[in-house]
Parts: sequence; C-alpha cells; structure tokens
Amino acid sequence: MATQERGTRSRHSILESAARVFDERGYDAASTNDILARTGLTRGALYHHFPSKEAIAVALVTAHSEALVVPDQAVKLQAVIDLTLEFAQRLQRDPVLRASVRLAVEQTSFSRPPQTAYEQSGAAILALLRQAEEQGEILPGVDIQEATSTIVGAFTGLQLMSQVYSNREDLPERIGAFWRFMLPGLATPGMLGRLRTIPPPARETA
Repeated sequence: MATQERGTRSRHSILESAARVFDERGYDAASTNDILARTGLTRGALYHHFPSKEAIAVALVTAHSEALVVPDQAVKLQAVIDLTLEFAQRLQRDPVLRASVRLAVEQTSFSRPPQTAYEQSGAAILALLRQAEEQGEILPGVDIQEATSTIVGAFTGLQLMSQVYSNREDLPERIGAFWRFMLPGLATPGMLGRLRTIPPPARETA
C-alpha cells in the first residue's frame, strides 16, 4: 500500500510540474529535463509513469474532463452558468487545468486525443441545454447546438483575454458579463429574474 501511495504521489508530482512548465513555456518549448528539475525525481521514475512528453500531455488533457463537474441544480440554465463560473474559478488556482486549456488552444506538435477539450465542454453544456429546453427554460426557436458552440467559443476567448490582461483574476467577472448579454437571447422571460450570473455562495458550492 505504501508503495502504491508513493507511486500516486510521484505521478501527481510529475503532472503538476509538467503543468506548470507547459503553462509557462508551451508544449514545444518544454522538455522532460525541465519537468524533472521541478519534481526532484529520477528519469526512471518519470518514464515509469509516462513513456514520453506527449503521454504527460494526454494525461493533462484528460484532467480537463475531470474538471467539468456538472452542478446539481433543478434549473438547468443555472447549472450551465455555474459550470462556466466554477470552471473559471478553478482556472485561477489549478495549474493542471490551466495547462490542459493551453494545450487545447495552442498550435503545437502535440497530437491531441480524439475528444478535445472543446468537445468535452460542448458535450456537458449541450446535455444541460437539452434538459433546460425540456423544462421550458429556453426561448422557442433557439438552436441549442448553436448556443452550445457560442458558449464554448465565448468562454475560450474570454479566458484568453483575461489571462493577458489580469492573469485570469477578472475571469469570473468577464464570464458573468457574458451571461448577462447572452441570457436575453436564450432564456424565456420568466427565467431571467431567477438566474444568478455571479459565483454561488460558498455554502451552495459545498
């Protein structure tokens, strides 16, 4: 058991160190030497868990889907909003998630897995919008596939802008502003006053 725990810690250390290197330098400029220098592990330990730099990158991209935790909300439009707000907050503090996002948007030599970060996000949002449509929360005639694409694209652009201007410190505020513009064209009039476009209180998140 102790050996297994050490292995788990080593794997996490590699991923976190690689995430910081990828986030700072990008995939192509990063090297396994850079990653090893931050972990304090041997090259053999690194290759025990990951046979290549690309294998580490694949594991980091997988972390993106693990961060897409769908909030348990009866109002499904609120669940979509909270999903984006909570993801924005995680981007502020989670180096592994930041690296997975950079790997998704940056043009590099990395061969991405079949399901990209965009497709993972889109699938989660589309499922929620379908439920919202069934519950009468969506305006008649709205194309929810188009809405999903717009939400994913807008989030991607806003997080990049936020990274440039404030190192993502203002990202939740930017996402909230996006929703205030987006919702009148998406939600039925009766829903507008019920939807919150700021992060939920701590007790609600818990």
